[in-house]
Amino acid sequence: MTLTGARIARNAASTEHVDLHIRRGHIQKEGRSGHHLDLSGHLILPGLINSHDHLEFNLFPRLGRGPYPNATAWAEDIYQPDRSPVKEHLAVPKPVRLAWGGLKNLLSGVTTVAHHNPYDAEVFANNFPVRVVKRFGWAHSLRFSPDLVSRYQTVSKRWPFLIHAAEGTDAYAVSEIHDLERKRVLSRRTVLIHGVGIDGESLKILLRRHASVVWCPSSNLFMLSQTLHPEVLRSGLPVCLGTDSALTCQGDLAREIRVARKAGGLAAEDVYPMVTTEAASILSLARGEGEIREHAIADLLAVPDSGQNPAEALQNFCPSLVILGGKIQLVSKNLAPRIDPGLIRNFQNIELEGRGSWFVNANISHLHAAVAAVLGPRFQLAGRAVRI
Repeated sequence: MTLTGARIARNAASTEHVDLHIRRGHIQKEGRSGHHLDLSGHLILPGLINSHDHLEFNLFPRLGRGPYPNATAWAEDIYQPDRSPVKEHLAVPKPVRLAWGGLKNLLSGVTTVAHHNPYDAEVFANNFPVRVVKRFGWAHSLRFSPDLVSRYQTVSKRWPFLIHAAEGTDAYAVSEIHDLERKRVLSRRTVLIHGVGIDGESLKILLRRHASVVWCPSSNLFMLSQTLHPEVLRSGLPVCLGTDSALTCQGDLAREIRVARKAGGLAAEDVYPMVTTEAASILSLARGEGEIREHAIADLLAVPDSGQNPAEALQNFCPSLVILGGKIQLVSKNLAPRIDPGLIRNFQNIELEGRGSWFVNANISHLHAAVAAVLGPRFQLAGRAVRI
């Protein structure tokens, strides 16, 4: 496939007006005969990376009445599996819920997502809407993972190790970084999810150990009424962006980018790497995810071009096209007439309230029916009504 007529993002601030050739799922310097897609009037960006999601919880409503002192207090309050609405949502088959979590990400231009639970090959390797990170180690948290140290020690040293930590504003949340240090599980491959409780002393430890943080500002603000301290964001500590789940974050990565700018007082150019190159580095993604260059995997997002730079383009966007590993996964209704019908013959329509309407490479009618049978037809995905 050759993409023509569009500007191509080279980094947060610069673009180039060149044709983009895709062969065997990767970006190539030169193209061969094949499909040509005219993307005039569009800007092509790297497919985005969502560094933290609980995919199976994105059909749920927001739960809880914060602020809470820490995540454990929130969990104890909302986890009532025998009561509505948790009971009904858990009755939706988990593979179906996971698929809808993947769709939430696809509809916001995400091509790679880090799911904070074991990798389910039966679901994720079988035409899933987005790529789910496969090579990683993880523990839920200090409180809920008594085998944390053995998990950390046994996973490959080439893989990131992800753990919820310092998710709170009380003394316990603050103490977790020191506890992780005592357990010797802080290193360059340690990725802390949330980190709201990071203070001056614990920040020094994390910088010394070269650890990283996944920032989920919407989730933090809903649950805790606070998020990462500005000094953490300015410290040089590697930070990437995640959405968490609809249990605490109503919205997608597109919205999270806007919240991050406002909550952190950041420029658009500061946030751009958090969903592209910095995210790829933190998650040890090695196939060129998060950038557009020769030989990189062809994970691409096209948005309407209004002359903005790539970082500014992510501040308020709606995907026109998403390509995953060289394969079209989503196309807007406006762009669809330009696509060879054979490439999207089996695509189905989906509309998300307030976001857009697309054709996607997924069995939407089946997934919609599976949820409607339990929750009724007027269910929501991350807080927005779904229509087909």
